Amino acid sequence: MEFSELIKTATVENVVLSCAGLPAVKGTLCITSHHLLLSSCPGGDSQPGTMELWLLIRNVDAVEKRPQSLKLEEGWHLYPLEQYFQQISSQTSQWRLSNVNQDFTTCPTYPGTVIVPAAVDDDALRKAARFRQGGRFPVLSYYHPKNGTAMLRSSQPLTGPNRRRCREDELLLGTVLDEEERGFIIDTRSAQAAKQARMSGGGTEPKSFYPKWRRLHRPLERGRPLQESFIKLVEACNDSSISMDRWLSRLDSCRWLSHVKAALSTACLAAQCLDREKVSVLVHGAEGTDTTLLVTALAQLILEPSCRTLQGFQGLLQREWIEAGHPFHLRCAHSAYSHARLKQEAPLFLLFLDCVWQLSRQFPFSLEFSEQLLLTLFDSAYASAYGTFLCNSEKERCLCKVKESTHCLWAWLNQPGERKKYLNPLYTHNPLVIWPSVEPQSIQLWQGLFLRWIRSSQYLDEAWAEIQHLVESSKALGKESRGSRLSQSLSDPTARVESER
Repeated sequence: MEFSELIKTATVENVVLSCAGLPAVKGTLCITSHHLLLSSCPGGDSQPGTMELWLLIRNVDAVEKRPQSLKLEEGWHLYPLEQYFQQISSQTSQWRLSNVNQDFTTCPTYPGTVIVPAAVDDDALRKAARFRQGGRFPVLSYYHPKNGTAMLRSSQPLTGPNRRRCREDELLLGTVLDEEERGFIIDTRSAQAAKQARMSGGGTEPKSFYPKWRRLHRPLERGRPLQESFIKLVEACNDSSISMDRWLSRLDSCRWLSHVKAALSTACLAAQCLDREKVSVLVHGAEGTDTTLLVTALAQLILEPSCRTLQGFQGLLQREWIEAGHPFHLRCAHSAYSHARLKQEAPLFLLFLDCVWQLSRQFPFSLEFSEQLLLTLFDSAYASAYGTFLCNSEKERCLCKVKESTHCLWAWLNQPGERKKYLNPLYTHNPLVIWPSVEPQSIQLWQGLFLRWIRSSQYLDEAWAEIQHLVESSKALGKESRGSRLSQSLSDPTARVESER
């Protein structure tokens, strides 16, 4: 096949040519099988001032797609941890902002700034970090203003077979609780897996050293089994020749919906401890970079109305996934369509997005963002024109100068024209906790993602567009009606008196 046969659009108007040190040139771009031709006609055809640039296609080294109207620095500092801490500090003085990890030497996968108990100094934090795998000592994930309880996250303690202890770590967790309070440690590993980890240097918090904390095991898959489940589901969804019985059998055998149920159940447990039992929670698994973040982020969506807004959700992702050190580069290296099977690849972030979709389906009025945002985030995690999900940690992003070299996804999404695409037209602020059902009948396949290349979403998209139009028309009509009544009351004293009555 000739290159000329692949050209779908041969002419593009209003193209701008930018050259360093020279004024920008605007004109018409034409593409042939061997040349790119830019022609500017400021005075019309054959008029003085016309410029033509001929560029041989084989001399083009690379073609880069860049989002227009964005600056590199935009969006990267929209949701600083300092802003989140200000909200907490206005409600309690028990927490402080620490720069103990400013140079990333205390913990290579934590951000430079973390929120920790005010009673614990930085020296104790450094010693506690050496007692936790990867240096991920307990830090504040969420403060529940209703009860004053806290949700922390960390990695596993390095107790080992000799039941090694760290008094600074014990002090850190002890200061979270008042004298008569008790807390729960939600371990996202099975009891057997935690016991095996102890034999290789890891382990759990011994009851004798952490007497105020009770441990609960809620095992969640995070590695190869989760990736294989994802692959089997995608293969089943793409097989259009199977019968109904065969489809249901394959859907059940891939166990993806079981993973969704387990994640939501564990998040509900953490939320219940904070909201109903009024006790603080520490969540961790082994490394604390995968299922730990899955649980803490989902629990906040369940509990906190501000996390269910478009901007609040972006802040949650920035805080609990990106800055918290989820290794996106390793976990999202390939899709389920790839023949490569990397050992550290696993769709943890996709599992989180699926759980969020389940919440949006069960509570269609409580989330300000729509399914389209979740689809965009999934695509961006695996392949994106933005740098938001690049690398495995903040340290790596700094070394690679991601913020200086790439655009931020949040800056693009928050543009007025783009933002409208991701809003839920049915959204109504819900100040209550949303408790999802995890019954088998309540967990459904996310068809908008897994079947979007199999079945057309045209009619569904048209229905949503009509819903959005009706909602906007209703709001405009209500505003016009209120304005008319206000105008009448101002011009008619009788009407004003009746209104006051």
